[in-house]
Amino acid sequence: MFNKKIVAGVALFASLVVGCNVTPPEPEFDQNTTFVPPPSISTNYETQIPDLNEPSIQIHYQRLDNSYAEWCLWLWSGSAAGAIYEFNYADDFGVVASYPISTFGIDVETETLGFIVRMTDSWTKDFEEDRFIDFKALEKDEKDVYHVYIYQGDGNIYSSIDKSVSDAITSLGFIDKDTIVCQTNNEFNKYEIYENDVLIYEGTNDTNSFSFDLPSDHPFSFDNKYTAKVYFKESGKSLEKGASIQPLYASEEFNEEYYYDGELGALYSADKTTFRVWSPVSSKIVLKVYENGTPTSIDATLGSDVVYKEVEMTKKEKGVFEAVVEENLEGKYYTYAVYNGEHEGTEVCDPYAKSTGVNGIRGMIVNFEKTNPANWDDVNVINYDKKSLTVWETHVADVTSSETWTGTEANRKKFLGLIEEGTTYSKDGKTVKTGFDHIKELGVNAVQFVPIFDQENDETNPTFNWGYNPKNYNSLEGVYSSNPHDGYAKIKEFKQVVKAFNGAGINIIMDVVYNHTSGLVGSTFDVLVPGYYYRYSNGKASNGSGCGNETASENAMFRKYMIDSTKFWADEYKLGGFRFDLMALHDIETMNLLTKELQQINPTIAVYGEPWAGGTTPLSGVLQAKQDNGNKFVGYGQFNDKIRDELIKGGLSGDAEKGWVNNTSSASVDKTKLTQGIKGIVSNGSSNIGTPDNTVTYVTCHDNYTLYDRMVAAGITGDDTIKKMAVLANAVVFSSQGTSFMLAGEELLRTKGGDHNSYDSGYEVNELDYSRKIDFADVFANYQKLVAFKKNTNGLHLAKDQLAIMNIEMLDNNSVIKYTVYDTASNLEYIVIHANGYNVSNRTAINLTGYELYLDTLNKLDTTLGNVTPEAFQTIIASKAL
Repeated sequence: MFNKKIVAGVALFASLVVGCNVTPPEPEFDQNTTFVPPPSISTNYETQIPDLNEPSIQIHYQRLDNSYAEWCLWLWSGSAAGAIYEFNYADDFGVVASYPISTFGIDVETETLGFIVRMTDSWTKDFEEDRFIDFKALEKDEKDVYHVYIYQGDGNIYSSIDKSVSDAITSLGFIDKDTIVCQTNNEFNKYEIYENDVLIYEGTNDTNSFSFDLPSDHPFSFDNKYTAKVYFKESGKSLEKGASIQPLYASEEFNEEYYYDGELGALYSADKTTFRVWSPVSSKIVLKVYENGTPTSIDATLGSDVVYKEVEMTKKEKGVFEAVVEENLEGKYYTYAVYNGEHEGTEVCDPYAKSTGVNGIRGMIVNFEKTNPANWDDVNVINYDKKSLTVWETHVADVTSSETWTGTEANRKKFLGLIEEGTTYSKDGKTVKTGFDHIKELGVNAVQFVPIFDQENDETNPTFNWGYNPKNYNSLEGVYSSNPHDGYAKIKEFKQVVKAFNGAGINIIMDVVYNHTSGLVGSTFDVLVPGYYYRYSNGKASNGSGCGNETASENAMFRKYMIDSTKFWADEYKLGGFRFDLMALHDIETMNLLTKELQQINPTIAVYGEPWAGGTTPLSGVLQAKQDNGNKFVGYGQFNDKIRDELIKGGLSGDAEKGWVNNTSSASVDKTKLTQGIKGIVSNGSSNIGTPDNTVTYVTCHDNYTLYDRMVAAGITGDDTIKKMAVLANAVVFSSQGTSFMLAGEELLRTKGGDHNSYDSGYEVNELDYSRKIDFADVFANYQKLVAFKKNTNGLHLAKDQLAIMNIEMLDNNSVIKYTVYDTASNLEYIVIHANGYNVSNRTAINLTGYELYLDTLNKLDTTLGNVTPEAFQTIIASKAL
């Protein structure tokens, strides 16, 4: 089952994260339909398209429904990140987008312009596939304008209004090391094959495809560049394209020749810095060192494009380029200009850059010794048993974005705001702690941040986003620092966060998103080794993430990258764990190796992930780190959505559906999934998966509804009833085996106003409103007791072979759950009782004579207990000496 957000973006090329939409069916389109432009077009758009006096592109778009107001273009190139471009004019054909080609920074002789027609406010597309304008197949008019004509629901790109289809080589690549296959959209009558720009074959053909076997005197080599030139029959034009070797990247031959197990990145020392980058397909890479991390295109005042030093790197063994600069470069910034046929001089950030300037455009050369706060050497990850963890998940900004957080304004939504002490909120004569003090008061021992690595966004003008749009995996996100232009600021400030939380007994867990990047074409990975780092299906980038691309963890150098990256974070920032986004898009071997390496740094490190994907992936099912393969996970775990769905019907359940917690009219429940879930086991109906050591028990996270909003969506009314249900749900979670996990703010009965996908809904929707801590003080008090119970009771930290001692019973027509928990550390036996709102009047009393009350979530019982009949939505925890 897919129960990710989904974070979605443009298919292949998004540069921001958005909520995923179901693609509507393509409209029926009759190519012979006559289009009559409505009068309304001329009133909404300018009709006089001005001469731009430079080479430009006009994309003409025609819709049969005559409705244009909600539609726009998403355009991108290897040099320009994807962005919205409006249709800005109208003519007798329809609407027109007219822009200078210089806008996209492309060379029309060597580069294409990608486009999608989409709705302005969503990712609903006019046509599902990404399309590319090849300028070599077009002719400019007398005003230096290239014209393209597209129709609603029609995937063709026309070069004229009479529907002449523009010539294109749609695919060209090796299917094995001996055979090149080519596909075009129009027929051709001749083609030529070049090896390193030397003609090795000429062929004739009156179709739109060919298959060519390399001759014996020209055996395949990864060091060679193979190109085809195709002469089109109708137009007489020719197009040239390099042959992709993407299908060969997973071969043993490629790994033997190019796998590099050494250290990559900018290796700093006071007297020299060694730069190493892996790019076996490139012929040249030039290192550019800048004094400034801010390009003038971002800020003309703060920025500078002056190159301090430029060095052509040396290509060494295993496809690694290296340059050594023998001087102190500490604090300077750098890029790589890459030359490999597909990219000629494209500048990218080093994928191994450990910090970046503003917007992640330039890497930073870091001396980490100067980033450590006082007494950093005394900071150590706390060695918690994973089964004792109480994880509180939050976005950095959520903790301090509300007006009810009254700390220093400069720290609002920033790293430093997370650790500001002494903040309170007062209402109706009552005062409560907020921010960092609130987290400490709650008592959790682990805080998980949704992504804090560098994201594809504007750090100078931030807007709310969850952050599942990776750009630079090894650099912190500058939005949360006091100065996004300074690559040191975010490192120093986040280390202060780690230190302060560590001092409070709290480990930091980092949400990581290695399964996709914010975009494919033009990404650092794509420029350095086109086609290597991503997974493909039938020649197209696979979209198992729901975000337009998915990375290929099974490829040796991306596997190495994931391992190197997580080890860096764990070691340098002393993190307590990692949560993997869409972990089923990673292979088990990678996850097993990665976890083993991390355990060398921290034997008790917590590693877990979402055991599902966001869509169809070519990664084989038996190889995936997905839920059904959980018994093959070594040292890492997974979320248990089965117990979640039994308790509240979360995830992809319909709003009206109700689980055991909120169903007052039915006893329907899968007892196995629920009781096994309490034991820290995932039950999928046919088998039991995992152990308490690798199961994360939860009901809510950043995805989907908060508990309050889930109950409202299901038709529950009245805050008093809703809060009882919400507390009951997490009472089960925090009295279960495995790692217990909660969404930040559930202890305040958090609401997002019914928003179930608040990835970019703004700070006000996502903030923690501390006024609710006053309104629902009893809810907070219950959570404090539950968190302490889970943390401190070793009977809730059992190994799989100890679970039989729990003896879970479901009583009174499945409306009551009862089990025993033994705490040998305090020599106490606990009886745990959970009761829902069904069958209340027919319940049997439970004898608790001799037990002392630890928790009554309804606050109705006396300390001295006897026969107790559980009430609706009540959790009772009582103890006696063993």
